[in-house]
Amino acid sequence: MEFFLELLVNGLLVGMMYALVALSFVLIYKATSVINFAQGELVMFGGFIAAAMLTRYDLPLAMALPVALGLMISFGFMLERGMLRPLIGRPVIAIIMATVGLASVLRGLAPMIWGAATKDVPLPLPVRPFILFGLFISPLNVVAAAASVVFLAGFGYFFKKTRTGIAMRAVADDQQAAMSMGINVSSIFALTWGIAGLVSAIGGVIWGNFLGVDTHLALVGLKVFPVVILGGLDSVLGAILGGLIVGAVENVSAGFIDPYVGGGTKDFIPYVLMIITLMIRPSGFFGREIIDRV
Repeated sequence: MEFFLELLVNGLLVGMMYALVALSFVLIYKATSVINFAQGELVMFGGFIAAAMLTRYDLPLAMALPVALGLMISFGFMLERGMLRPLIGRPVIAIIMATVGLASVLRGLAPMIWGAATKDVPLPLPVRPFILFGLFISPLNVVAAAASVVFLAGFGYFFKKTRTGIAMRAVADDQQAAMSMGINVSSIFALTWGIAGLVSAIGGVIWGNFLGVDTHLALVGLKVFPVVILGGLDSVLGAILGGLIVGAVENVSAGFIDPYVGGGTKDFIPYVLMIITLMIRPSGFFGREIIDRV
């Protein structure tokens, strides 16, 4: 029983890390109705920047993190202004393919700038797990989950209580109606990508410390796809609950199944959940189901 609880608790903590990255998917989809296939590469890029600030330029953590966050926010604005805004009004597939191309560009550009070797994002955290009620808990998982909770709560307050957040929700519900009410939709799009850059930088720091920073870090984006499909592409709450479910299920499954099959359970269990969800409820369990009437 203790082994199961240990796997479950650590899986839930990792699930909060998934939820933070999934938030970027949800934000961009809610505002623009486009799935960003370059989200994993943005996380990777944020990780490379943070690693460079900490190791190459020897900045203290208190300076390196704000610099990395600021650069990724600016990068998000630049992507929206330079690449995506000219595509407004084009078919959705054109924007989707633009994000696919962006993913390839970032995956090739990052090693050209910082080198292909795996980089570390050193954080002042103990390596040894601590024991809580007889359970071995990773300090990194606890700190990463706590940071995810803080930022997700901050984003939740921003969307529900601030004028800009309410404007973003209005744009997500109906772009034409929001425009008729005087909301600058183009500015909201830019802000959405800026926030996506911010979330990517945070995710890059957390996952970069967890896995190391190289081009393989971009695979985090693929691991988050089952999270957003399970929770719903347009639901912030769904991103959180989907992350918790996927993190818990993959960790518990790996703990009990890997000893018999030699490993690899974590690589496919999230996608089994995704396929089952698509078969039962394609819009996700917390997403808004769209009914077309003819």
